[in-house]
Amino acid sequence: MNNKKIKFFIAAFCLLLVVQKVYSFQSEDRPNILFILTDDQAPWAFGASGDPNAYTPNIDKLADKGVTFQNAFTTTPVCSPSRTSIMTGRYASEYNILDFIVSPTHSKLKYDPNVNAGLDPSSITFAEMLQKSGYYTGLVGKWHLGDWASDEGKKYHPKNHGFDFFMGLTGGGASPVDPELEIEGKLQTVQGLTTDILTDQAISFINEERRSPFLLCFNTRAPHSQWLPVADEDWAPFENLDPVLPNPNYPDLDIEKVKKQMKEYLASTAGVDRNVGRLITALEEKGIMDNTIVIFMSDHGYNMGHNGIKHKGNGKWITKTIPKKTENINEGYRPNLFDNSLKIPAIVYWKGVTQAGRKIDQTISVLDVYPTLLEMAGVGLPSDAEHKLRGRSLIPLIKGEEVADWDNDFYSEYSMVNYATSFLRSYRTPEWKLVRDFMDPSRDELYHIALDPEENINLIHDNREEVKEIVAVLHQKILDKMKEINDPLLGEVMVDREYFR
Repeated sequence: MNNKKIKFFIAAFCLLLVVQKVYSFQSEDRPNILFILTDDQAPWAFGASGDPNAYTPNIDKLADKGVTFQNAFTTTPVCSPSRTSIMTGRYASEYNILDFIVSPTHSKLKYDPNVNAGLDPSSITFAEMLQKSGYYTGLVGKWHLGDWASDEGKKYHPKNHGFDFFMGLTGGGASPVDPELEIEGKLQTVQGLTTDILTDQAISFINEERRSPFLLCFNTRAPHSQWLPVADEDWAPFENLDPVLPNPNYPDLDIEKVKKQMKEYLASTAGVDRNVGRLITALEEKGIMDNTIVIFMSDHGYNMGHNGIKHKGNGKWITKTIPKKTENINEGYRPNLFDNSLKIPAIVYWKGVTQAGRKIDQTISVLDVYPTLLEMAGVGLPSDAEHKLRGRSLIPLIKGEEVADWDNDFYSEYSMVNYATSFLRSYRTPEWKLVRDFMDPSRDELYHIALDPEENINLIHDNREEVKEIVAVLHQKILDKMKEINDPLLGEVMVDREYFR
């Protein structure tokens, strides 16, 4: 063999070693990521939170093994805007997604394909970033970022936003039993409990043989209402329960209704918990638990008798006397940015990185998911010109590092347009929280969070100079944030109101 051939084979062998090294890094060193996103699960709706009613042994075990964020928030306390922020790391108003996206077949609300229709395909989701870096990406469950049933809506399909695989719900709502799901690109009704069916598919995804690391987004539809039916074993812990209520002395509270619905809600949550256990078992049996990061969170919080309401940002009164319809608010609704609507459970397990059972007090938000996932996967962030992120990586907190300058302030938004018109913006510090309704100043709120964490005492009309000064400072912070993200509300008729002067 001549020298040229020898050099060629040596070069080829070296190239093969390099390729093998890169491939080994991608398939073995880079972690799999299981991102579990529940729907409507309150920060109090799991046992490890200290709630006396919840039964969630598997989620509690995950919290015992990983780290739990005690002050995790969503940006907007309804499904579609929150999911927009999770997927893009930006505020939903930046994509003109203001409220939950209405299905064209919704019986009570008008569907407008030009407004609040779906996630702009020009956005760059974290799934797209991981997909481009070599991850095999899958979504099982709820998307709710656009209805793709029509030709016009196909651009909103999850596969056009970075997912190689999708099986799940086409819209926001679904029955807890015998759901209609998209499977292999076709709609079909499947018999059984929805949470169990989705978990079956997620386990199949985990068990597939592949050479690349995976990202699996498992988005449950529970504990979104309707809550029943559930499996017998999920109902059993609550059958004879007399729930402890969070706000039993709230004036005119319908205690009987709250207790009944609390049991149903928590039974649905128990169904989620049981299936979280099934997913963890699947990872263990596959032998990949040690190389899989598990993230558990909800899209937003939930109220069950708190402040006299149930539901989330588009809250509903659960009092015996229901307020009548007004010019801007349908009967029974209570638009809000209460902490119980905004706060979410958030748990991260990462073998060798997370300190078992540690609780993190710093304030975080769903905006932080995007940069955190990319850093976990060893993927660089998009440039500001490509896709400006609003969040920050949580890796230093997850690793237990001291971060002296962590900003614990939090800004939230909700332009409620379904069932009510209420343009809410809020700025929260660990001490105070101001909520402005730019549609109706009579609905403004101020809470001294440090002394009144349950937000029972609205101080907006307190005439003390120090309180007025706090309102002025927080109000300016709201306006600054609105300008920073080019909030579309600034261009509405509200711009002429004194609020913006």
